[in-house]
Amino acid sequence: MIEIFYFVDISYNQPKLDPLTVWNPNGITFANNDALGLKTYGIFINKNNTIYVPGRRIPHILIWENDRIDPTIKIYTNASSAHSIFVTNNGDIFSVNKILTWKINKWKSNTNDSETITELEGESFGMFVDINNTLYVSLFTQHRVITRSLNNISNISTIVAGTGCSGNAINMLNKSHAIFVDINFDLYVADSGNNRIQLFRSGSLDAITVAGAGSINVTLTLNYPSSVILDADKYLFIVDYGNHRIVRSGPYGFYCIVGCTGSSSSESNMLYKPTIMAFDSYGNIYVVDEFNHRIQKFLRLNNTNSKYF
Repeated sequence: MIEIFYFVDISYNQPKLDPLTVWNPNGITFANNDALGLKTYGIFINKNNTIYVPGRRIPHILIWENDRIDPTIKIYTNASSAHSIFVTNNGDIFSVNKILTWKINKWKSNTNDSETITELEGESFGMFVDINNTLYVSLFTQHRVITRSLNNISNISTIVAGTGCSGNAINMLNKSHAIFVDINFDLYVADSGNNRIQLFRSGSLDAITVAGAGSINVTLTLNYPSSVILDADKYLFIVDYGNHRIVRSGPYGFYCIVGCTGSSSSESNMLYKPTIMAFDSYGNIYVVDEFNHRIQKFLRLNNTNSKYF
């Protein structure tokens, strides 16, 4: 009898990085406000290196395919504002939009038709779909993260992090921003108002502080972190919004990799209130540089590992 095993993974690029990996400190402007409009927030890059960006001040999702310089597809959203975006392995697009009220809309793969998945109680800067097709939503002013299954029509949501009141206890959040869920269903939250990154193990409402204020790592001070993602070895990459930089963890602790002056600027080696980052499959880093109204690409210099795993 032949057994067949299927490997299921999340749709995020999580490159395998050499412990000594470095990136060119001078970014290349991938897109500016001519394409993006003002104060773009979100980005998603799939494993074919297709890039998805929701316009925050323009009513479109912009899509770049096949290393094109200009967007190859524009999906009209009718939104007055848009924040986070997530694309599943089958090509479905989920976006947090404000169309009169805040909601999550879904565009099925290769279509321009959308449906409302859920209405939100307020603004959201973080969304994720895990390998079980469960939708996670970070609610900014409600200081919590909720989930609901996309496998049935029920709109019932479950609180998986936060109490709904702001605070810095282990079960509380303060202005929760972007989130990341690994294949073990562990939830990482950029707890912006508490200047920390919280890890909620699957099934637990109490968190472990893995970076920033209150963590055992006293060498890293965060200032309003806005997002966190993991590479293939579960090292953290944190967008440190208030310090205008990107920091990462590694075998020897935390250190800065982009924007390391701590000051804001539009120079190629600096950022101004970055919101979120994403890897392509080669380990290059794309950063949404909100107050510079651009997306910066930082090239990985020592590609000693394979394309990704």
